Amino acid sequence: MLAGTLFALVAGLMWGIVFLSPQLLPDYPAALQSAGRYLTFGLIALALGWFDRRALARLTRSDWLGALELAAIGNLVYYLCLAAAIQRAGGPLPTMIIGTLPVVIAIAANWRDAGRDGRIAWRRLALPLAAILAGIGCVNHAEWQRLQATAGADIGRYASGALLAIAAVACWTWYPLRNADWLRAHPDRQPRIWATAQGVATLPLALVAYLGLLAWYGATGTGVEAPAGPRPLVFVGLMVIIGFTASWLGTLCWNEASQRLPSVLVGQLIVFETLSALAYTYLYRGRWPEPLTAVGIGLLIAGVLGALRQRPALPASPEHAQAGEVLQPVADRLRSSDRD
Repeated sequence: MLAGTLFALVAGLMWGIVFLSPQLLPDYPAALQSAGRYLTFGLIALALGWFDRRALARLTRSDWLGALELAAIGNLVYYLCLAAAIQRAGGPLPTMIIGTLPVVIAIAANWRDAGRDGRIAWRRLALPLAAILAGIGCVNHAEWQRLQATAGADIGRYASGALLAIAAVACWTWYPLRNADWLRAHPDRQPRIWATAQGVATLPLALVAYLGLLAWYGATGTGVEAPAGPRPLVFVGLMVIIGFTASWLGTLCWNEASQRLPSVLVGQLIVFETLSALAYTYLYRGRWPEPLTAVGIGLLIAGVLGALRQRPALPASPEHAQAGEVLQPVADRLRSSDRD
């Protein structure tokens, strides 16, 4: 439990960095940032994969297809939606919407993985979920007031950012559950190998996406100039930093946590990403959050801590059931002896 929690903490600290990229590169389209991030992730994974080439060679065709599926939805599509949401709605609101992931994943795991990981009673999740939703409401209200006070604010752009953040939540509700399926089904495989495999699987997708975007921008005269836009050193440097820390190292630490903890618990620990992202965003802005935003953050923390206090009731295994059948007659005889 402790090791899994610490690995999830490091993953959250790494993933929080990605919320800064759209704010640092507002002149770069979200699609290009997503393709650039995962292109560097794939190149880094390809280099690191040389040291693990024997272990990677043992992966089956089904394993590689699974890694490709995870790479497409959990990497490229997720970050495309997230980056676009932050560029349209600012940092705090998309971050708080992503902050619902701990409880959304817990609910999904409760439905989906109860037979493997156990179930948390729904009534115990109601109050934490209400606290998190109230926290999001507070931050949304604060950001809405700030938006209305801004001259020339685009309300439609803000609303589309919120919808894109919800789409990102959908992608990353699916990703950790499917990722945990593979890791729990292969306890003999090192999580590092699976992180590298996902990076290698991401590479061709990201390369095609990156080259396709540059071709589109060149043909239409929109977007940025090839190959790396108006600030190539900043763009490439940031993509390399995020590709290694957030993509490879973050995925490695998350895999380590996923192999140690039930899905219904490890999913809630993604709150470390939300808290890190909020901290990085306000450090970048150079100011403290507004009082209502601070209340919202407090409600988010309280809601997730309340959810973390709940432990799933583990399902009875066949071995436990068989042991109960064997021991029940003994227990009956002992109770009968006590009465006598």
